[in-house]
Amino acid sequence: MSTATGVTINAKPKKKPFSKATFFRLLPLYLMMVPGLAYLLINNYIPMAGLTIAFRRVNFTLGIMRSPWVWFDNFTFLFRTRDAFVIFRNTILYNLAFIILGTIFALFVAILLGMITGKLLRVYQTVILLPFIISIAVVSYLVFAFLSFETGFINRSILEPMGADRISWYASPQYWPFILTTVHLWRAFGHASIIYFATLIGIDSAYYEAAVIDGAGTWKQIRYITLPCLKPTIITLLLLHLGRMFFSDFGLFYLVPMNNGMLFNATNVLDTYVFRGLMELNDLGRASAAGFLQSALGFITVLCANFAVRKFHKEGALF
Repeated sequence: MSTATGVTINAKPKKKPFSKATFFRLLPLYLMMVPGLAYLLINNYIPMAGLTIAFRRVNFTLGIMRSPWVWFDNFTFLFRTRDAFVIFRNTILYNLAFIILGTIFALFVAILLGMITGKLLRVYQTVILLPFIISIAVVSYLVFAFLSFETGFINRSILEPMGADRISWYASPQYWPFILTTVHLWRAFGHASIIYFATLIGIDSAYYEAAVIDGAGTWKQIRYITLPCLKPTIITLLLLHLGRMFFSDFGLFYLVPMNNGMLFNATNVLDTYVFRGLMELNDLGRASAAGFLQSALGFITVLCANFAVRKFHKEGALF
């Protein structure tokens, strides 16, 4: 660009060439990056070659690479089976319930944590996070201790003293949507609450001080300060959860109902259906096709959700 004095000014500064000195200065950072890149390559990219299994009829005598191609025939079994409607319905509806109720409950708990001061805050944080780190196998036995027909806490200590009949929980599928949703919320809300709480404590206290001066009560502070400041975190977590819309917590749907065939109508989801099919049929192609389909549907869901977010809140979109 030329000025009136005839002096030429470059609009962009010239980039310094990458020298050996710069390389050796940054070498410690590159070395720190190597383990993470190696893990990403080995765990996420090399296994992608196995996607071809989803399009083959695997013959162990021939090996994977020599097995015949069947293309999309492996995918059709998920839709031809008489249980197709049930497993897709359960997978989608459970995940929607988990996302909506889980977000509301986690936000509620995070806001409550934000009102607590002193040493008790650390105690509460630890307590609400404990269910998240407990093994799902242990959780399944805890649920059994509550729901067992003969010795369960609910039947023996609640229903019997009230004069009500015992309920055979493991033979009554109508109760299990509520049981599984409750167990999931109990296990998952602590982890999400800590994430929201970490964002909440980063909000400038000057906003709340100004709101108090203006006469705003607790509810108005939450509505006009806390929730808007938490919006980017809420959107990010929602998009991440939507990416798992067609996946399920296998342990929750397999171990907690004790793999009871009488409950399949309420507990059978894509993951458990594919697992049972793999154990009975030993068909790697169909199992791989189901996993590939779940990932593809989740990817499409995230793209659509991210597109909607860009329309209404561009700053909150992932890309």
